[in-house]
Amino acid sequence: MPNDAPAADRVSFVTIDEGRHGQRLDNFLFTHLKGVPKSRIYRIIRSGEVRVNKGRAKQTTRLSSGDVVRIPPIRTSESDAPPKVSDGLNERLSRACVYEDANLFIFNKPSGLAVHGGSGVSLGLIEALRVIYPDERELELVHRLDRDTSGLIMVARRRSFLRKLQRLMQSGKVEKRYWLICQGFKGSERTMEAPLLKMQNGNERIVRVSREGKPSITHFRMIERLQDAQLVEALLETGRTHQIRVHSQFGGFPLLGDDKYGTAKGAALLEQIGRRRLCLHARNLTFPHPDTGKQISVTAPLDEDFEAILGTLRKGKG
Repeated sequence: MPNDAPAADRVSFVTIDEGRHGQRLDNFLFTHLKGVPKSRIYRIIRSGEVRVNKGRAKQTTRLSSGDVVRIPPIRTSESDAPPKVSDGLNERLSRACVYEDANLFIFNKPSGLAVHGGSGVSLGLIEALRVIYPDERELELVHRLDRDTSGLIMVARRRSFLRKLQRLMQSGKVEKRYWLICQGFKGSERTMEAPLLKMQNGNERIVRVSREGKPSITHFRMIERLQDAQLVEALLETGRTHQIRVHSQFGGFPLLGDDKYGTAKGAALLEQIGRRRLCLHARNLTFPHPDTGKQISVTAPLDEDFEAILGTLRKGKG
């Protein structure tokens, strides 16, 4: 429909269809206004220029079928040409697909690749995938991973399937297990139940344990003791921003390679090894397939850097 196309010189009104039902306002605008920086999109939401059913809305507002979204005049000329994906990234992501069916891709995301462009990042995983798979018209991230975390991330190929997966996640039926290398983990198992609050420190987003925060639970289990470090598995019961990293720090066993929540001691150990990365990897996803009910379990191999760090710490122990 003509009024669905974003325009630089006029206000546009978009009626939300069934395929977008349940989507967050910011995620809808990222897709609809391709090429517009995320910071700009957040600004027009905060200023009230974006309206849902004639009223102001938050970036986290969930849209419903039939909602009418007012979008102000905004230049999207950057989106006329698709972003460039290097041959190296193209090949890497093509190899990174670890599960595929008619409605879903699961990728083993490289560390250092943001899941979404914006905030100084011109190209994220989802933008790159839309270039690599031009015939896939409805690719959407099902959940998120921090830029420096590697491992499993689900990408829905149909918006209707996206909603099914999100409902599955909200009901706690998607099991996410992570591997991490930390320092200071004692015993064999620990559960961290500490509420987390997102804060803005200048341009930097930071998360702290706070009574005002959202309930957050992570179950940690020792896998292997290494030289001056431990390989630990984390099972998420909730999915807050930076949850594993902050719970680890708060519990006294910060992650190696964590520039935001780690320690100088951990940074020195990685420097000695000669590798630099956040030692956090989304290792396993297990869930009942929304269409068939069949149990899906996918495990992501560790990348070269994570393997090298592990190998060196194992040798040092021996």
